[in-house]
Amino acid sequence: VLINEITTLRRHAEAHFSGKYRKWANQHSFESMLPGDVKARKENTAQQRINAHLTEHKAERVVPYSDKLFRQAAIEWLVATDQPIQALEHPKFQELIHVASRATNGVRIPGRKGTRAEIMRMFKNHLTRLRNTLNVSDVCFLTCCFLSHWAS
Repeated sequence: VLINEITTLRRHAEAHFSGKYRKWANQHSFESMLPGDVKARKENTAQQRINAHLTEHKAERVVPYSDKLFRQAAIEWLVATDQPIQALEHPKFQELIHVASRATNGVRIPGRKGTRAEIMRMFKNHLTRLRNTLNVSDVCFLTCCFLSHWAS
């Protein structure tokens, strides 16, 4: 009987000669092409791809607060960011620390894009409040701002 379809031949070999075929494939460093083996390899490869994307998140150990630890972190921050020593005495820095100290689930520090967007929003709100306080039209206000910036 001649069979012209490879898939049928492979299914036949798997059903009747799988042991001999696998032994021959191992001896000759040949990758088994039996349908069951191909399917198992594909599933294994898919699982490996999924596993590569999974990362284990270890719970971060929270170190209890101490004045010594805070002092060390503050000094390291001063040195690493080349801040003047007076930065620790600045009212806005102290306000930042007081706000962060009230956090119950840690502090989420914004990234560059978020910080930039917030600065732009705050500046726009400041200009709006200033314009309303001075009762100036948009054109006049923007012209005055532009000219004062250009002159400096």
